[in-house]
Amino acid sequence: MIEDKHRIGQQIRDLRKAKGISLSTLATTIGRSVGYMSQVERGVSEVKLSMLQSISDALGVSISWFFHASQEADSKEADYIVRHNLRRSLDLSGSGITEQLLSPRLSGQLQLILTTIAPGATTGPDARRRDGEEAGYLQSGSLELQIGENTFQLEAGDSFSLVGDEPHRCHNSSEEDAVIVWVITPPSY
Repeated sequence: MIEDKHRIGQQIRDLRKAKGISLSTLATTIGRSVGYMSQVERGVSEVKLSMLQSISDALGVSISWFFHASQEADSKEADYIVRHNLRRSLDLSGSGITEQLLSPRLSGQLQLILTTIAPGATTGPDARRRDGEEAGYLQSGSLELQIGENTFQLEAGDSFSLVGDEPHRCHNSSEEDAVIVWVITPPSY
């Protein structure tokens, strides 16, 4: 979504400036050009999830910093409940991946994420690694899950678990959305 590109770009710029980091330094740190980073900050270029993770790391925040909610939750429930229409979401335009934070808090021992991967979309060409453990439940669709050298085809209702920093990537080779519920501990989003 266009407004998400602009919102994320503005958040990157604001955070970078607040931390006193130049555009050139950020670009060098993440291995991209100053021109690319300028376009991202202005909402001209799309940013993939893997690149947003690199930017988050360089700026010293978790990627969840870029999530947003359409409205504020009721103050009595905010620490306990996430209403479906108030989920903090991250829609990376052009990547085919939408993530929604299902956990009511960004702090705590685990995070619950709902990921929708569009047909043909992938988490990127390179495998990802996270500290800690994560598990997933494929709610609908089908998914190709690569863990290290192994590739598994998952169908709706299947679940999986990753321990430690096992490299992994996801690809939706089907013609329908793949919807995954993730549990991540310790929180890295």
